[in-house]
Amino acid sequence: MRLILGSASPRRLELLAQAGITPDAVRPADIDETPAKGELPRPYAERLAREKAAAVLAGAPEGCLVLCADTIVALGRRILGKPRDAAEAAQFLYLLSGRRHRVITAVALAGPRLWTRTVETTVQVKRLSDAEISAYIRSGDWQGKAGGYGIQGRAQAFIPAINGSYSNVVGLPLCETVNLLTGAGVLTEETA
Repeated sequence: MRLILGSASPRRLELLAQAGITPDAVRPADIDETPAKGELPRPYAERLAREKAAAVLAGAPEGCLVLCADTIVALGRRILGKPRDAAEAAQFLYLLSGRRHRVITAVALAGPRLWTRTVETTVQVKRLSDAEISAYIRSGDWQGKAGGYGIQGRAQAFIPAINGSYSNVVGLPLCETVNLLTGAGVLTEETA
């Protein structure tokens, strides 16, 4: 069965490779990612993952499975998406400084049916100084990352503790994703 990764994220492709999974194709979804008025973080991530999967599946050859995910950073009820610019990235880091937040990834696997999983990880950020935030913003490592940081890069130095899946914070919870692919018949227990 052909597997299409519906994502432009190089991190998701790298994570799949770490699990020994190579998609047959990569086709990013083109959907509106604007949160609905009053939409809470978890339902928002789940809706986007489903909509991405449906959009990519609509243009896929018959018999393919499409794997999509959406990762967001949630500070209480507030959704911190990918910052539009350096100023917003700095604002996000000031908000996260010295606090715990949740990273939520919804995974959708679409084909003859839809399989979904949602994973939450709690992340603690140390109190950040103005100099640390400025240096991080200058590094450019915030670009294209929910919440304005990437745990797999320089921001590791800001995070003393996480509770949950590390790969979830990077952008794809591998254990749950491999289980979905195995359950759908893409992987066997020998290949997973």
